[in-house]
Amino acid sequence: MTQNVYQHQDSKGREENANRARMLISCPDRPGIVAAVSQFLYEKGANILQSDQYTTDPASGMFFMRIAFDLADLEQNLPALQEDFTRIADRFEMRWSVYRAVRRKRLAIFVSREDHCLLELLWQWQAGDLDAEISMVVSNHDDMRGLVESFGIPFHHIPVTPETKAEAERRQLELTAGKVDLVILARYMQIITPKFIEHFTNRIINIHHSFLPAFVGGKPYHQAYDRGVKLIGATAHYVTAELDAGPIIEQDVQRVSHRNNVDELKRMGRHIERIVLARAVKWHIEDRLVVYQNKTVAFI
Repeated sequence: MTQNVYQHQDSKGREENANRARMLISCPDRPGIVAAVSQFLYEKGANILQSDQYTTDPASGMFFMRIAFDLADLEQNLPALQEDFTRIADRFEMRWSVYRAVRRKRLAIFVSREDHCLLELLWQWQAGDLDAEISMVVSNHDDMRGLVESFGIPFHHIPVTPETKAEAERRQLELTAGKVDLVILARYMQIITPKFIEHFTNRIINIHHSFLPAFVGGKPYHQAYDRGVKLIGATAHYVTAELDAGPIIEQDVQRVSHRNNVDELKRMGRHIERIVLARAVKWHIEDRLVVYQNKTVAFI
């Protein structure tokens, strides 16, 4: 029964989004950008549903924009719209992209032995709150196989040791090549090498069990306990070659006290981690994020 309800919701969502697109723009700020983009879409027969913009400095900063619009017969008309928009883009020195809302992003979730972040993503996906396709779950342990396969999702066990790490990443790249739009490190607990990252620039999201930039690296709850913090948190960020230093997408915190030991900090932290990661993934698949100078502009 649950599966049939989910399929019905999914089908309804596909129909609603069939002619919907999202445009992300970044460029040097100057007068006339919003007017030019809006006029262009109007002339193409598009109906703007939502428009958000942000500037770092109106005089000499960068301008960012997200527009959601409907266009009749989008699949047929979008290529011509994109080709014609290059004139506007060139005029304003834009970096831009257009995404069809109906085209679901394909996700690969990497996990280790902790299941809380994975479960949150699976539950939200099953409920229809994550409008994406979970193409696979990849793990360096076999513990989650039964759980994942119960959702009808392919599970791949690829053990990782210091001696086999290069071969493991080769197999991971082979699995994901051309089949995955976003990699999610749901407490994967392995350092991703630059060679792997270059295949998914700004398309790997990690959840770090700390309010970065505090307590980078391993055992952050132990570090937080030793420091006597009064707030603990979690950070979802894009992965870069520098450990735990990529563009931050989302963070959250919870108040703690000297009475909380390390195990209690971990227990409270798990709740924060799962929510923060799910938010970051949702914003990415809805094309709400623009990366600029190791920061994100999030249209939420």
